[in-house]
Amino acid sequence: MPSTHDWINNPLGVVEGMFAASQNSPNSGWEVKAVQFFKDQLKEKEAQTQIPSLNDIPLHYLKPNSLVKFRCLIQDMFDPEFFMGVYETVDPSTKTKTLRCGKYKDVTECGVDFNSGNTVTAERQTFYCVPIPGENSWAKEGFAGTSQARVVPSTSYVPSRQKRSYEEDDDMDDMDTQPQKQRDPHSGGPQSPAEQHGNGDCKRQETEAPSSRTTASSHLDLNFPLPGEKGPSCLVKVYEDWDSFKLNDTLEVYGILSVSPALSALADEKDASTSLLDPSDCMETAEELRVHSPPASLVPRLHMLHAKPLSHNNPLLPAAALEDNSTFLSSTLSEMASVRAELLAYLTHVLLGDALAAEYLILHLISNVYSRRDVLPLGKFTLNLSGCPTVASYTERLYQIIQQLVPSSHYLGMSLQNMNQMQFVPKKDYVANRLVSGVLQLAKNTSLFLDETQLEQGQLDAAGVRNVTALGNLISWQKVDYDFNYHQMEFPCNINVLIASEGRSLLPSDCQIHLQSQVAPTHMEEYLSSIHMHPQSSSQLNKFRVYLSVARLLDYSISDEVTKAVEDDFVDMRKDDPQSISAEDLHRLLVVARLLCLSLGQTSLSRDGWQRAKHIETMRTSRVEQHKCVNGNEP
Repeated sequence: MPSTHDWINNPLGVVEGMFAASQNSPNSGWEVKAVQFFKDQLKEKEAQTQIPSLNDIPLHYLKPNSLVKFRCLIQDMFDPEFFMGVYETVDPSTKTKTLRCGKYKDVTECGVDFNSGNTVTAERQTFYCVPIPGENSWAKEGFAGTSQARVVPSTSYVPSRQKRSYEEDDDMDDMDTQPQKQRDPHSGGPQSPAEQHGNGDCKRQETEAPSSRTTASSHLDLNFPLPGEKGPSCLVKVYEDWDSFKLNDTLEVYGILSVSPALSALADEKDASTSLLDPSDCMETAEELRVHSPPASLVPRLHMLHAKPLSHNNPLLPAAALEDNSTFLSSTLSEMASVRAELLAYLTHVLLGDALAAEYLILHLISNVYSRRDVLPLGKFTLNLSGCPTVASYTERLYQIIQQLVPSSHYLGMSLQNMNQMQFVPKKDYVANRLVSGVLQLAKNTSLFLDETQLEQGQLDAAGVRNVTALGNLISWQKVDYDFNYHQMEFPCNINVLIASEGRSLLPSDCQIHLQSQVAPTHMEEYLSSIHMHPQSSSQLNKFRVYLSVARLLDYSISDEVTKAVEDDFVDMRKDDPQSISAEDLHRLLVVARLLCLSLGQTSLSRDGWQRAKHIETMRTSRVEQHKCVNGNEP
């Protein structure tokens, strides 16, 4: 049985050993056994924490052909490719022939006998994967902190640099010598004059997303959905069950790392040769070659052995957090009501003393599309927080606080420039044969903060109108229509949208709550500057983070008895005035009741929960009506 050292540091040795043993028994099913071996190893307690992560450790610190993991989103899916699953090599001196396994490799050994009858051609799928868009720094640091992996860099070993994230690694290479800096796979080759004068941003050009999507794609564009993102992208090679994966799935991939320099050399040779040929003779364009065969030092290859779908990316939740007999779940549920009270008090302070708005913000933060009925996404709860002050960058401060509470989020200022110039919807580039990403290609449960206070007078152009339409479809139907030039393809999503605005939002929402500030305008600047970005302690902050994730993931049901009581109540409410409550109002009431119960750790609707939902909805609607009367009808 291979040791831990073997299966993590030399997984190819394990695979090749099983392949060699299978030659004596042709029907051994060695490929299935090899995959099962690694799956079994990963089930062992603490085994997953011993595997280095591409998210945390710079690529040049990782051993080629070792087992690594990558927490990612499937951004694109390339066409299937063929490879030599089994091939034969010939020793030039002894003429001895040896069967080799080509699985989990990009490059074959020397001396391949291309005329051998023993060659077996196999097929694999390639996914282009990027780090989870908008993953917040506390979540990244949490995952890095749980790692027990030990790596030795290819240059001089500095122990304190073991578990740095990519953000922290930006300044690492300043410690290295000039020749080492030029060899760094994360730098763009020889230094530019700007770098020589100390501009560190230039070093990051190949691992950072462009600041906007207005420029044409280049070979340095790693196709991150969000501008300013950093970290590795990766070509993941999938050998089995690739139909079970979908675009935009979030995964933790375990696979064999391939960074062979021969890959870059082969791509350069193909690029050079295609320039000499008639374009009609080439199956791939030069642009497609650059996208599909980027330098391995920039975009490593990862040969998948196992992939674990991620229901969340909160590092504070243990793997078996939501199992029925989990001690973690039982202890968390017992504290839900008290943690909710603490969070409500904190958010009330943040929302200028408005406790009702804080209630609705909690409900929004734990909302989740749990099912779909035909085209209707059930469980979504887009919140329009109107009445936001425009002084002291209040909306930006509010987003920064939310950013500290949820694992993934993105702030989008709805300025005229952003709406007209940014690419929101992913678009198919047929020349490069890839899906060019857009801002709305996000992982499930991402919190999208739309700042409508950034609106100014001006004209939306055609692109701006398309972007506003895309936001409306996302909010109403939880879907994004990707642009495939000649047609659109609908992709469902599960994104929490919060709209901060002065008046009622121009965008649709499931619920509007008008912020009722308890702070005098003359004291607003002073009050906002005193708002703590963090609660009293990190342990309390972690409690809030766990609370929000668990509440979102809990199952929920309504008994037949309560369903009958709700139906009777609805009939009673319509008796006196049929116009007083519509089917849409009933649907919103049921959503609010569901979220209220989950926020208290209750997994089924109670009569008290239903009455409480009716009560806060009455308070909210009367406040909105009152604001309309004072300020006139808003659009």
